[in-house]
Amino acid sequence: MRRRKTESDEHLNETWLIPYADMLTLLLALFVVLFAMSEIDAARVAKLANAFNIAFSGGSGVLQFERPVPPEAELPNVPRARQDDRRLSPEEAAELARIREEKRQLQAIQQEMDRFIRENGLEPYLSTVLDETGLKLLIGEQALFPSGSATLTPEAKAIARRVSEILVHAYPREITVSGHTDNVPISTPEFPSNWELSAARAANFLQALLKNPQLDPKTFRLIGYGEYRPIADNRTPEGRAKNRRVEVSIEPLIPLKPPGPTPPDAPQEAPAPPRSGDAGSPVPAGAPSP
Repeated sequence: MRRRKTESDEHLNETWLIPYADMLTLLLALFVVLFAMSEIDAARVAKLANAFNIAFSGGSGVLQFERPVPPEAELPNVPRARQDDRRLSPEEAAELARIREEKRQLQAIQQEMDRFIRENGLEPYLSTVLDETGLKLLIGEQALFPSGSATLTPEAKAIARRVSEILVHAYPREITVSGHTDNVPISTPEFPSNWELSAARAANFLQALLKNPQLDPKTFRLIGYGEYRPIADNRTPEGRAKNRRVEVSIEPLIPLKPPGPTPPDAPQEAPAPPRSGDAGSPVPAGAPSP
């Protein structure tokens, strides 16, 4: 006699689906976490880990923790995400590469200047500075001129000749030669004020540079600032000596500021301190000979 089919025969036991679904959920969570970690974004990893631990902290299982993962501020060795952290566009990445290459070339010129200064014992009165505005060579008055005069000494002509050889590598960048004085008034038939003195000193040093036929005069300009661009305190003899100087400034071909906005509360980078000495100190006997 044929046996009647029961309800249990028609419906198979499907209780295995519950642990299977749990395992798939856990695997999905694992791969999502691994993917997020591969992006190297500390903020997203911390938030994602925190969200998963909160979601799974109510039940038992392999993801059960005594408490959720601490917030980003408590995670060890995980840097806090900055507001300006973002991926650069292709155009910004290309611009950043150009800035780095421009800085590298200016640093090479600076190193050559520093080597010349060091090899000739000029550290007390020549120095270089490289910042976002470009590369500057600061030359103290005592290395170039007698007091109150704009006539180059023989030692100054030797310095100008060597500096001109280094400036050949700066082409096609524009170069500014500027003269500076202290705030002590001058009134002579030749120099009625510090304006004339600073301009004459810059002009004479520029003429000495341009004796090098490899330099293009079209890339140079001349400025006399008088006493109005001090770099030290004019109330002390040392400060006044530093302010009496000639500067040779090499402008970068492109702005050296990295692309992207700067947060309003971000600290401003201070200019790099002068290298190879402190321009303006007295020149000892035996300065470089021509």
